[in-house]
Parts: sequence; C-alpha cells; structure tokens
Amino acid sequence: SRYCREVLPGEIVKISRHGVDTLDVVQRSEGDPSAFCIFEYVYFARPDSIFEGQMVYSVRRRCGQQLAIEAPVEADLVSTVPESATPAALGYAEKCGLPYVEVLCKNRYVGRTFIQPNMRLRQLGVAKKFGVLSDNFKGKRVVIIDDSIVRGNTISPIIKLLRESGAKEVHIRVASPPIRFPCYMGINIPTKEELIANRPEFHDLANYIGADSVVYLSVEGLVSSVQESIKARQENNPKNHKSFIGKIGHCTACLTGDYPVELEW
Repeated sequence: SRYCREVLPGEIVKISRHGVDTLDVVQRSEGDPSAFCIFEYVYFARPDSIFEGQMVYSVRRRCGQQLAIEAPVEADLVSTVPESATPAALGYAEKCGLPYVEVLCKNRYVGRTFIQPNMRLRQLGVAKKFGVLSDNFKGKRVVIIDDSIVRGNTISPIIKLLRESGAKEVHIRVASPPIRFPCYMGINIPTKEELIANRPEFHDLANYIGADSVVYLSVEGLVSSVQESIKARQENNPKNHKSFIGKIGHCTACLTGDYPVELEW
C-alpha cells in the first residue's frame, strides 16, 4: 500500500482502477471552519498517521517542546510511561536540555489494564504491567511526561513504583490540557463526575496522585502546536493561501466546552 492523499472533510470520493475521483465536497453550514478533533493528535491516532498534511508524531513532539516552555522544572532526566507519550517526552527533553532516559519497560506478558472490571484490579494491573529500570534513575529527580490524565487512577501506582525504586523526586507534565467536558461527537469520554479535572482532588492533584508537581499543557499551547505547520504551509503556498485562510479549525469541546455545533436535546 502507498499513501496517496487525505480525504478532505466532507469529501465524497470514488476509488476505481482509474484512480481517485472527487464526487462532491459537502461544506460546513454557513462556511464555518472545519472542526477536526484535536484529541486525535493528542491520543487516539497512531503516531505515523497523517492529518492535515502533518504527521501525528511531529505534532506530539511539538506539544512536548511547548510544554517545556510552559512548565520547566529543575530535574535530572525526562522519561515517560511507555510508549504513547514518547514523542512528547523527547520534545520536552530536547527543549529543556535534559537527557531522555527510560525508567520503565513494558511487561509483554500482562494484558490490557483498562478492561479490568474494577479500579483496584486496574491499579494492580498497572503495577504488573511495567518493569522498573531502577539503575537509570535511583537518587535522581525524574520528570514523567504523560499524554493525558483522565481519571488519575493509572498514574498513581506508577509514581509509587518509581519512588519505591529510588526516585528522589517525581514531577508529572501532561502534554495535553485537562479534559473537563463530555464529547457528543462520538468519543466515549467518561462522565463529567469521573473526570479528575472536575473533582475536588484536582485542586491538589500532585498530592492526590503522589507527585512532587503536576502541570498540564495549556489549550493555547496545544492549538498552536497543532496549527503551527499548517499555517506555515499555507503562508509558503500563495496559490492556496486565499482559499484556505481562516479555514483551519479544531474541535476543543472536551477541553473548553466550546462545541462546534449547537447541541439539540
């Protein structure tokens, strides 16, 4: 298989032995900009996916760099929970001038934790899911980059594991903003009450999960990381510039509560 091109939002294509033909492009009502799900870049998509002409891996790396600008910390090394946040961790380490070091390795003999029937089993699963590379961080101040903290259940046992294995400090940096609102566009986000960002514990999240500090990426930081190369490409291509200007749009509803369509009940 080979990459040909993206299907545009609202585009209906016909694929045949003669190639790919556009049958129609359905525009958003009233010419509103597109509302591509920003969480595809943060979490859902494979890192080698290409959206809006850019690779997801590169966007995640930029998110890590932006996070380093917004939330630096005095530390000895940067790491991650393998391996969805690795691009962001590499970006953070690069921007801070700290070494990226592996502190955990995946135990390939343990099943998926999220399908365990209750929280206690999920947490036990997390502890068994990883091996600890303690020689890499004993006596050191560690920054762990995560792609998102949704409920706060998964990260706590990992922090405990690192401390028990000799980490001097454990700082958490999250390469996306806190999720606060439900998604009505087809993504199964936990209820508002389950989201850690809406719970009283969020006001002292570091203490709640056992970290020395916790900082999330800002919404503005995420949007700029996602849109940076799209804007640059448009500005460098005068032919497309006029037709695309102002058309960049991303849905941030789960982060801001600003939905791209009016909700009807």
